[in-house]
Amino acid sequence: MNQQRELPDWNNLYQERQVETMPWYNPNLDVDLEQALIKLNIQTGTVLDLGTGPGTQAIALAKRGFQVTATDISQAAVSQAESKAKEQGLSISFRQDDIFNTHLNQEFDFVFDRGCFHVFNPDLRQDYVRIVHGLIKPKGYLFLKCFSHLETREGGPYRFTPEEITEIFGDRFNVISIHETVYQGTLDPLPRALFSILEKY
Repeated sequence: MNQQRELPDWNNLYQERQVETMPWYNPNLDVDLEQALIKLNIQTGTVLDLGTGPGTQAIALAKRGFQVTATDISQAAVSQAESKAKEQGLSISFRQDDIFNTHLNQEFDFVFDRGCFHVFNPDLRQDYVRIVHGLIKPKGYLFLKCFSHLETREGGPYRFTPEEITEIFGDRFNVISIHETVYQGTLDPLPRALFSILEKY
């Protein structure tokens, strides 16, 4: 389950491919995030879209009136996403940033991670938890989407069970809910995912 996984050079990927062809490309707000925001009655606030990639989620959130900061390790991804947001007249703070050496110095009402955490080496997971915890306001949320242990494709990100998510995050977050879902995108069938609502202690 936890063998070392080979992952792409993200900057090259975004320079070489149209974002619309990427497996995780979804122009709409992620359905699971949308439902979580409704459930928790969150309609305004500051958001960090962590690993923004094509920027679709940052753009969808900005359109709903959230103040959005969007980061990605790939400068190419950030530049492309920023152009798309500007075309639509949206004010989003896009930044090239490595979460493990982050230059962010504010706390957000919530962080949305739709595909960052599950690509990191297991040795980095507790660093991730600690750093992201520090970026969230007290009682704020981490909305985490990652590959589920039910996904059977070869390769790609690490997979997780709900129990593993609870174990990894439970010291610093109250696990509100974890449910099985899918990644809306360009793959058929859609990859199996977990969506977790984690509240900062």
